[in-house]
Amino acid sequence: MDSLAQNIQSVISKKSGVTRLTLTDFRNYAFLRMNTNLRPIIITGENGSGKTNILEAVSFLTPGRGLRGARLADIRRFTPAVVEDDYVPSNGSWAVSAMVYKNGEDFEIGTAVENSPKDEDDEISSYNKRIVKIDGQKAVSQGELGQYVSAIWLTPQMDRLFRGGSQPRRSFLDRLVFAFDNEHAKRTANFEHLYKQWYQLIKSTNGRADNAWLEGIEENMAAIGVAIAAARREQIARLNSFIENEPDDVFPNVILELDGTIEKMLDKMPAVDVEDFYIDKLKKERRNVLYNDSVDGVNRTDFKVTYKRKHMPAELCSTGEQKSLLISIILAQTKCQILYQGFAPVLLLDEIAAHLDNTKKEALLDKIKNLGLQAWITATNRDIFQTLKNDADFFEIKNNMVTQL
Repeated sequence: MDSLAQNIQSVISKKSGVTRLTLTDFRNYAFLRMNTNLRPIIITGENGSGKTNILEAVSFLTPGRGLRGARLADIRRFTPAVVEDDYVPSNGSWAVSAMVYKNGEDFEIGTAVENSPKDEDDEISSYNKRIVKIDGQKAVSQGELGQYVSAIWLTPQMDRLFRGGSQPRRSFLDRLVFAFDNEHAKRTANFEHLYKQWYQLIKSTNGRADNAWLEGIEENMAAIGVAIAAARREQIARLNSFIENEPDDVFPNVILELDGTIEKMLDKMPAVDVEDFYIDKLKKERRNVLYNDSVDGVNRTDFKVTYKRKHMPAELCSTGEQKSLLISIILAQTKCQILYQGFAPVLLLDEIAAHLDNTKKEALLDKIKNLGLQAWITATNRDIFQTLKNDADFFEIKNNMVTQL
């Protein structure tokens, strides 16, 4: 066993993951409780039975908007009246809670959404507010969840990740960064808020907003934006170094790059000078806002992936190759987290067998087993997981009911 394998084995002996998951008014589940072990969890059922909803619930135990990126209001339980004549729809509230095991300790974490009126006298207009609790105590922000659970997911929608717009790739990258930098989630949220404020202020005043006000927003955007770019660069360098020195034996090696103005500027000058550059750039970009043109910055950075052996950009690869490239990135990220963070991420793999040949499917399952990972895996047919029959928990979904097999 080489030194890398020995180091990983010394960490994964301290298993981590979700040992109890409870859903209330979440998607198709009025109430669901699953007790699980720290090993692969196979969830099977017909299409539309609610398999992905369980994975989405686990993803909400981490910072962000979950694996679907859904609006909070859209996650509430909804059952058509034709199914249950006496059904009373949820008022918009839902909750996900879990018992999490990490580094020899149990933690109870949870997140919920409450439908609250905008003011005491307004009974109609309302907003959805997400709250987070850790061991019964309300957290300051959802970013604190990152200290207890880290999750990486792969869904069928991501099979087209390299062929669509840059936003999904940017979100995928930022989730990789979250695992090593808990503040990154807060920074990206703050930047998005400032950007909307800046954009709307310019549009609503036709470019005549108070200059001092705009400059204040731009200074904050530049400072946060440079920090976001620096964190992305650090993560890309970490993963590239790991992949170069520890290539996978089955899945293809990749080269990762950032295609962004601010990230590239950090290659040429100190961060403080890049901030000044970004401030000047934002001032010049005000005109683009008025003409509805795109505004360049960290909110437009693209995440580029190349199949190293073929020297081929990921977007030109076959569907199966693209999925293999994604798995290669996920495996490298997972091993990095195990080595440098001291605990493994939870993998959420939705319909993972699609577009994978049998050799790669079996190789992935074998790596999950050998790395000691808790992986929540969905499929319509449990027979394809025979190699894990003694090493996984199996569940089946029928009629909104989850049964352990």
